[in-house]
Amino acid sequence: MKKVVRSHLALALVPACLLYTQAPLAQEAPRADKHYAGLLVTAFNHRSIGTTSKETATGTGGTLILGSHLNELFHAEFRAGGGFRDAEVPGSDLSLSIDYFASWYIGLHYPITSYANVYGQAGFSYIQGTAELDNPDEQSNAQLRELEGDFPDSSFGVGWVVGLDVEVLSDTYLVFEGGKLSKDTGTDANIFQFSAGLKYEF
Repeated sequence: MKKVVRSHLALALVPACLLYTQAPLAQEAPRADKHYAGLLVTAFNHRSIGTTSKETATGTGGTLILGSHLNELFHAEFRAGGGFRDAEVPGSDLSLSIDYFASWYIGLHYPITSYANVYGQAGFSYIQGTAELDNPDEQSNAQLRELEGDFPDSSFGVGWVVGLDVEVLSDTYLVFEGGKLSKDTGTDANIFQFSAGLKYEF
């Protein structure tokens, strides 16, 4: 009889032990269910500009991030920003400006150490910008005339981001990332984004 009671007691303690061991595991994922905000300095790299020479030009701007960790691995975020220095296309009189943009992403983040994470995300963006072409009659500007006016020609586009964040203070992360902001289906020009900044979780 004592053996039966002891075996039943041992079986009853197994779930309790499992719950006890799982409690620390839950504490090892403090980012789950947290929200975050960030501010990044961003380089907007325009590629495949023009119909023949496919020029490249880079402008700079800023990006504001607001997001939430959906669970231990997945997150969703909204971004908004704009440029403060136009991209000047070399050898021409064309300048490209991003007045403002808004993006939505869903992504996956994965810890590589106790203080650093890699992440990737995909989504779509709305972009409003302008292409200004001085001296459009010049022969050197001929391939760029179709860009003049609203840029990009297609405001909505699909993009992606990959990055690394490193915790430098409690809940404060240094962020490095890059990816494609959008592709202009009207002119086949691409806009890439490369950013660095800080992100705070709460």
